[in-house]
Amino acid sequence: MDKLKKMLPYLIIIVLAFYLLPIFPEDTAGFMFTLLFATPFFIFTAALIYGAKWGFDFVFSLLTAVLFIPAVFIFYNSSALIYIVVYGLAALLGTALGGLLINNKK
Repeated sequence: MDKLKKMLPYLIIIVLAFYLLPIFPEDTAGFMFTLLFATPFFIFTAALIYGAKWGFDFVFSLLTAVLFIPAVFIFYNSSALIYIVVYGLAALLGTALGGLLINNKK
């Protein structure tokens, strides 16, 4: 439970990116920008900060991927299912690099 409490602020930022960013685009190009650039930026940044503070965490990446699943069906279509994996990998890379930062500080 303590681990989840540590993750919560960072996961909230990611969830806000998943569920608020898709509200604003008005056309396909806007949705593509959201899927390809804006959302991964928020995921990677939150994961990097989390990883720098708490170290590498596979569970964080898994939760990031799982939290995106409902957004696929709410805002996108089944062609966006691949982004579940992409966003999980972005979070994995972020926590890994953040974990490296914390190890280099020591």
